[in-house]
Amino acid sequence: MSSITTDARHKIELAVIAACAVFLIVVFPLLNAAGVVSNFTLNVWGKYLCYAMLAISVDLLWGHTGLLSLGQALFFSLGGYMMGMHLMRMIGALGQYQQPIPDFLVFLGWTDLPWFWKPFSSFPFALSMVFLVPGLLALVFGYLAFRSRIKGVYFSILTQALTYGAALMFFRNDMLLGGNNGFTDFKFILGADIRSAATQRGLYIATAVALLLVFIGCRALGRTKFGLIQRAIRDGENRVLFSGYSAASYKLFVFVLSACIAAVAGALYVPQVGIINPSEMTPDKSLEAVVWVAVGGRATLAGPIIGAVGINALKSWATRAIPDLWLLLLGGLFVLVVLFLPGGIVSLPARLKTFAASPAFAALRRRFSLETPPPGGGAPGKAASVSPPEKPPVIATKTNHAGGTKS
Repeated sequence: MSSITTDARHKIELAVIAACAVFLIVVFPLLNAAGVVSNFTLNVWGKYLCYAMLAISVDLLWGHTGLLSLGQALFFSLGGYMMGMHLMRMIGALGQYQQPIPDFLVFLGWTDLPWFWKPFSSFPFALSMVFLVPGLLALVFGYLAFRSRIKGVYFSILTQALTYGAALMFFRNDMLLGGNNGFTDFKFILGADIRSAATQRGLYIATAVALLLVFIGCRALGRTKFGLIQRAIRDGENRVLFSGYSAASYKLFVFVLSACIAAVAGALYVPQVGIINPSEMTPDKSLEAVVWVAVGGRATLAGPIIGAVGINALKSWATRAIPDLWLLLLGGLFVLVVLFLPGGIVSLPARLKTFAASPAFAALRRRFSLETPPPGGGAPGKAASVSPPEKPPVIATKTNHAGGTKS
């Protein structure tokens, strides 16, 4: 019976995933091409899907492995910077200063391109750097941290310090990466005008496909033996060590994988938003991603997507309608979810189902007369108890021997 239920649940999950994928990858762009969905809306949703990938990378670490990283925005920004350097090279001499090097370099007094900028004229090189730079940083940092048995809150503090230090470094102009202004004014990608509706639609579709592949890949990974060990590390790392597994190696692999996923999200984010600067790698950006995962639901993969899209949609509305209260609203939402809905939004249907079957809900239904009591009172759904008619009093009779009766 349980296997049939599990198969049915998997079929429902696959049907929902397929329906969402078809809508996001096929229907939504077609609606945009037909003029039903505006270019602005499509662009905003492209940004939401990039954030959803970032949320999955956080969930892979925090939800499935028990490693709370507060520096995931660093890898997201590094991927964006690698793509941004290529896009800046594609501007050519069409900048404000009409020079074949980026405008900020002209402003800083440079007349020739720095050596590390030159290879970024190649798109394949830039794409490889999107994986290599964040991946290598995660490999070195993770190796030192996990081999030193750093975990828990100490790991979170270290990752936060890492992204804060990197942000301070990128704010400096002598890094030759645009300083606090970063990169902007992109014009072409792969020979196409990056500001045209068709190009933006193509970038949106690429983002949706990348999100689907990341979701399917992480879901498949979680169903393997690796996924079991991953969750065992989360629930009891010492028992994993006593079983003979190298927990540090597993955590290092997950950390590097999550960094690469975040970097791909950043690389797709930059050409759609049109700017990347060091403010994207500050610790508050990483904290926002943690809130997305907590509100959506940890260790569920679908929950982080729902949390990232839902909270950013709420942010888009709140920062226009109630800009001074937005942070209070976000903090209040986080506290409410942690206190009353620890499983996140995705756990809400199961909780409602459990509550509907509980005696407390039945009592509420009776209290508010949601069920019509049977005539005569008594418990709903049962026949009212009817008292048997009273029998007439029995009068004892006694026959006397004289042939008469005596009462």
